[in-house]
Amino acid sequence: QVQLVESGGGLVQAGGSLRLSCAASGRTVSSYTMGWFRQAPGKEREFVSDITWRLNTYYADSVKGRFTISRDNAKNTLYLQMNNLKPEDTAIYYCAAKITSTYDTWGQGTQVTVSS
Repeated sequence: QVQLVESGGGLVQAGGSLRLSCAASGRTVSSYTMGWFRQAPGKEREFVSDITWRLNTYYADSVKGRFTISRDNAKNTLYLQMNNLKPEDTAIYYCAAKITSTYDTWGQGTQVTVSS
């Protein structure tokens, strides 16, 4: 069974940067699509970005050009580099793995707060 643990969240001013990490344990995740999602207060969880095992990447329009997803299979770790952060990026960010045909394995989340 795969466990996912996010880190790297925090408080940053608008225009700043953060790098989130998601460490996987239990089994290698190199053959699975991995993704980032976020949930702001009072809103539903939304897709941010994901990366396939072939390293194809996809982004929500709201983060395209500012966020970069990557993975280090040797470290069994997923990353999200977030630049030019905006107050509307404030949310809990979750890492997820698509072990089956859907995102079925989730981390506990890490808080990102962007002040204006």
